[in-house]
Amino acid sequence: MSDRILLSTSELKLRAELNDSATAATFRSLLPMEVRLSRWGDEYYGDCGISVDIAQEAKEVMEVGELAVWPIGNALCIFFGPTPVSTGDEPRAASRVNPIGKLTDNPEPLKKLGSSISVKISAL
Repeated sequence: MSDRILLSTSELKLRAELNDSATAATFRSLLPMEVRLSRWGDEYYGDCGISVDIAQEAKEVMEVGELAVWPIGNALCIFFGPTPVSTGDEPRAASRVNPIGKLTDNPEPLKKLGSSISVKISAL
């Protein structure tokens, strides 16, 4: 299966590339999927049915455009700017998350979307 994925909403399509982590492989095995995501600052997150442990590479401070899995909430997270727990301009997760990849398209259009979105995710 490809490491490239497509995230589609009714308003936009964004491409991303998954990394080679065990969490990304587990996420990839669940594709295709449709996930309802809620907004928390400039992060979307939602239960995607994944069950993984916190990985050694887990972290809280993220990069703009980074994708992660939040093991506590079985959730996919898409970071595109500061969150309520950020101390500056960096995206910051509520607690440690497992990075799984990064958007290859500009994440800026996510800022125009609402408080809740439905996203279809498929392999390219």
